[in-house]
Amino acid sequence: MSYPARVRVVEVGPRDGLQNEPGMVPTDAKASLIEALADAGLTSIEAGSFVSPKWVPQMADTSAVLARLRPRPEVAYPVLVPNLQGLERALACGVREIAVFGSASESFAERNINCSIAESFERFTPVVERAQNAGLRVRGYVSCTLGCPYEGEISADAVAEVASALIKMGCFEVSLGDTIGVGTPLKARRMVERVATDVPPEKLALHFHDTFGQALANILACLELGVAVIDSAVAGLGGCPYAPGASGNVATEDVVYMLGGMGIATGVDLRALATAGQLVSRQLGREPASRVARALAARQPPETSKTQGGCDGQRVDP
Repeated sequence: MSYPARVRVVEVGPRDGLQNEPGMVPTDAKASLIEALADAGLTSIEAGSFVSPKWVPQMADTSAVLARLRPRPEVAYPVLVPNLQGLERALACGVREIAVFGSASESFAERNINCSIAESFERFTPVVERAQNAGLRVRGYVSCTLGCPYEGEISADAVAEVASALIKMGCFEVSLGDTIGVGTPLKARRMVERVATDVPPEKLALHFHDTFGQALANILACLELGVAVIDSAVAGLGGCPYAPGASGNVATEDVVYMLGGMGIATGVDLRALATAGQLVSRQLGREPASRVARALAARQPPETSKTQGGCDGQRVDP
């Protein structure tokens, strides 16, 4: 078996994770979380989104969060944008990278972004063109690659078609999302193999939710295919408002621990990362979903395991 020597971990907790929390996290707490994640060595951290606050009130302060972040040339703070209006707001904040989101399921597209797959690409095209003209990098997301809450199984051909269209549109990378976390290792591998016939593996990322506890196994099954980018959320934050029972993203702590044990470099300090996860979990009033974070906390003396700090939530899922 051949695995990549290094994996880029894309932290999605501050956006994709927190967007599904019922409460509102203070702006300063969100910024503190993102700073802590950058201090831990993460170089790509989703900082928020410019969607309508009517639909995602938890992300209404994205501009304020970005304004509080210390400039770091080595760290990207991508934001999700659904339309040209959102893009203009992002440009006003000086962002260098944005993300657009599509779906491999027609039913999910209708429920999540109120349009068909074809219509979603009509919306994305001017956004991507405007962003590229402004010198921004654009990342694409594909939802429901391994299953849909409304349609059930999704064909790998459908996933490949959407992923290929995003690349042709100008996205530098496409993240394949198991939005409801129903995938299993062989299904995940076969889906990625099919997509890789149309899109080079080096342009693909894995975005697996852990609803049925399969995310790490699914990631492992796909790593040897040449994919070397993994999306994850600190403390296992996340979920999906349109998929009842769907739990959070795979925990960044668990991903970093697994990769480290395999000798795969990430550049992330696991203990600093776990501390950041404890901060946001305390703000949310619960324990981290990450098993690695819990194990590390259990090994610390009580006085050093108590940390304080904070964060919270939004919608529109990859």
